[in-house]
Amino acid sequence: MADEAKTSWFQKRFPVRYLYLRTGDDVRAVALKPWQQVVGTCGIAALALWTVVASAGFTLDLMHLGAADRAVERARAASERANADLRARLDTAVVRMTATSGSLDELAHMVERRHVALTQVMTMFRGVDGAEALLVPTVSDPDAPLSPTQRIVGVRLDQETLIDRAENLARTRAERLRLAFRLAGLNPAAYAVGGPGLGGPLVTADDPRALAAILDVDEPFAARILNASTDLSDMRSLTAVSAALPFARPTDARVTSGFGLRFDPFNARPAYHQGQDFAGPLNTAIVSTAPGIVSFVGVRSGYGNTVEIDHGRGFKTRYAHLNSTAVTVGQRVAVGHRIGAMGTTGRSTGVHLHYEVWMDGRPQNPARFMRAGDHLVQ
Repeated sequence: MADEAKTSWFQKRFPVRYLYLRTGDDVRAVALKPWQQVVGTCGIAALALWTVVASAGFTLDLMHLGAADRAVERARAASERANADLRARLDTAVVRMTATSGSLDELAHMVERRHVALTQVMTMFRGVDGAEALLVPTVSDPDAPLSPTQRIVGVRLDQETLIDRAENLARTRAERLRLAFRLAGLNPAAYAVGGPGLGGPLVTADDPRALAAILDVDEPFAARILNASTDLSDMRSLTAVSAALPFARPTDARVTSGFGLRFDPFNARPAYHQGQDFAGPLNTAIVSTAPGIVSFVGVRSGYGNTVEIDHGRGFKTRYAHLNSTAVTVGQRVAVGHRIGAMGTTGRSTGVHLHYEVWMDGRPQNPARFMRAGDHLVQ
């Protein structure tokens, strides 16, 4: 009965239909069988679905493009407003200072004091890649028909530009490093040395008011110097620490099993995988992912031929299933130093490297550290 009901339902909705084609006086009938109608209906439905999906994708692309254009316009408008505000503030300062006697001398003294402070700021950025070319003062045209007041204001405007570039450079570099540490699951604040990076008495200046008094400049300008100094100090600290952490890759071979819960390849039961596996040809070179001292070379149960490196700060890396080793215990290695060759020793189902990262006695996800390293080299 069920088959008859199903057949009756199908025939009711897809009966044999006829398509009549007429050519002159000749009329020809073409029968459309039920299965042909089903195929046609499915084709039309698929075409309609594809049209809807394509239209939706196109609409979303237009929306994203429009949003990006609006974001660019907002950023451009914000920049123009900031420049206009800066020029307005400078013009106001000129009007205010020229309204009283001796104001030109006062403005000149302010510019001179800022110049001294900027000299120390430029000293802070010595050795930073790209800083020398970016933080170059603008040289005004000596033949330009400008009054002394206009020249002084022009110098002050250039000073504002320089401190703005210094702030942006330090902040951008520091944030890039902070993000890399977060990608690795680390707290950047625990590895950055806080405080301004200026020397001498400025080491104790931990707020804009104190720094303004020391440098004899206005407080807003001192705040910008302090921001640049703090970010620059963090940048230098995080750069030094990142060079000692296992952010590099032990091999360029293909990544296979990841960190965490997986099915054991021997008994097919759930098991916790404490590292990252890389598959490649036999004797593929394996290198150290950070500088350190080799703390173990030998055979570990399940790991086969193994090399372990102590990187300091509680970090250790382990390289297992090696076919051969190329280092000895106590040897100091640099990042990229060849420590062995890929193999299949120990509890292994094929040629691969089992790589682990340990921090304070606990295994970490190596993929996070590699993502951090990839972010820093972009």
